[in-house]
Amino acid sequence: MRILRIAMAQINPTVGDLAGNRDRIIDTIGRARKAGADIVAFPELAVTGYPPEDLLLKPQFVQDNLKTLKDIQRATRGITAVVGFVDKKDLLYNAAAILHNGEHRYTYHKILLPNYGVFDEYRYFRPGNRYPLITLRGIILGVNICEDIWFSEGPTRSLALAGAEVIININASPYHKGKGKERLKMLAERARESNVIVSYTNAVGGQDELVFDGQSMVIDGKGRLLVSGRQFEEDLLITDLKVPHRKAAAGRPKTEHFESIDHIVLSGRPAPKRKAITARQSSRPLPVCEEVYQALVLGTRDYVQKTGFKAAVIGLSGGIDSSLVAAVAVEAIGSKNVVGVFMPSQFSSRESREDALGLAKNLGIHFLEIPIQQTFDSYLNTLRSEFARTKQDVTEENLQARIRGNLLMALSNKFGWIVLTTGNKSEMSVGYATLYGDMAGGFAVIKDVPKTLVYDICRCVNRMTGKAVIPKRVLTKAPTAELRPNQKDSDALPLYPVLDPILKAYVEDDKDFREILKMGFDRKTVEKVIRLVDSSEYKRRQAPPGVKITSRGLGKDRRFPITNRYKSY
Repeated sequence: MRILRIAMAQINPTVGDLAGNRDRIIDTIGRARKAGADIVAFPELAVTGYPPEDLLLKPQFVQDNLKTLKDIQRATRGITAVVGFVDKKDLLYNAAAILHNGEHRYTYHKILLPNYGVFDEYRYFRPGNRYPLITLRGIILGVNICEDIWFSEGPTRSLALAGAEVIININASPYHKGKGKERLKMLAERARESNVIVSYTNAVGGQDELVFDGQSMVIDGKGRLLVSGRQFEEDLLITDLKVPHRKAAAGRPKTEHFESIDHIVLSGRPAPKRKAITARQSSRPLPVCEEVYQALVLGTRDYVQKTGFKAAVIGLSGGIDSSLVAAVAVEAIGSKNVVGVFMPSQFSSRESREDALGLAKNLGIHFLEIPIQQTFDSYLNTLRSEFARTKQDVTEENLQARIRGNLLMALSNKFGWIVLTTGNKSEMSVGYATLYGDMAGGFAVIKDVPKTLVYDICRCVNRMTGKAVIPKRVLTKAPTAELRPNQKDSDALPLYPVLDPILKAYVEDDKDFREILKMGFDRKTVEKVIRLVDSSEYKRRQAPPGVKITSRGLGKDRRFPITNRYKSY
């Protein structure tokens, strides 16, 4: 039995912070070497951060990334490292550098480029057509990048047929609810069908609307999970791989995507005898509500901190959405850096103030109360002649929301606080939100969280803390915007347990009108929901970014034209 000590560096790079990413990588290389690792793998595009998007159109950025790689190369004396970076020949490539003992020994170019959902790699990169077999400690390794491992007949299969015993796959694989199970199932299939050990290194951290959840792992040739890293945290996962001697796989490697196989020998001698690393227990999967909560926390923390903000301000209504956003913000950046603002009008209830104040006290955040009634009356007086002989309608309701948005943005301008908006996916999908009002802000924390899931997460927060951080009444009272007397969300929308499954079917699953009707929903209700979704695209296009939670969010994932006359019902 041969032993390969591998380190998986689950780091949190920042897009464009080449020096910071370099220092993080070099520090981690030192820690891996100190632990006796033979090889350390870093995430996809670890040098630049992922996704660098149109920074890649700047030639100097690409050149600076190559210079940064040379600094990292010099730090690899006594160890081998696989580091994701951007390579430039005549074209650009999503690449992995094989660095060994201070030398840059090989560059692998990613072959399968994703171009769906949030991925846009064909905009920037060209696919590679060569792939490596690397001998280290007498063990044959194959190296590939992210998408390369997702397909049964892809590079992993060809590497295994050519003799690879261990596949080192580096990733920047974004999170969505349930993604961890999908990855584990896929990796087990790749390992079993090719009889190889798979080392899967993933990034962690938030980048705009994306969250990378880590969960790096090793799968043996029988598809069994050997070890997994932490979720939503940086981690250096070091393990001893026991690589059995085996016969080369039968068959010839497919050459559909490749021109050649390159063989690189780094060291043919087996590893010296050394004290085995104590096997670390795999991290347990989190319950869904806790997993989503941690994704929201990480996405919010990194967005706020990586964009240079020190504190956040939130409009507190006493309702469920602003309560969850405040709880996430406190977990992300600390209670002393969060300000809650209650802005009552004549329609605000006593219970709403009590619940907003109670939440602020429970979270330990600063609480401001700024009434808007006088400002609202002033607006109505200013518009009196123009609004004469008209009935009050949603216009007057939206005025209140816009006054609140103006006040929050004024506080943001004066004190440098980022405004965290509080709209959920259900509301944003059907346009139940006010442009330049409750949509005004810098980051939309729960933009991709359906209303029914908001309730689940709030209950989860109270369970995790062992107390009613979010007041019990917030969880039981009927949701309302309180912009007119006795208003309820259900006056304008189907009940959320009805609305959310329709939205999932239409927005996330691309089901058509007939398919949704077959799910048992009323025709008029489905028509109304689809009409609201389609007609609200112009609003969503002006909304701030928010954490991607579902398989299809309302940002990069879903790109519908605003000017659009197609009707699906």
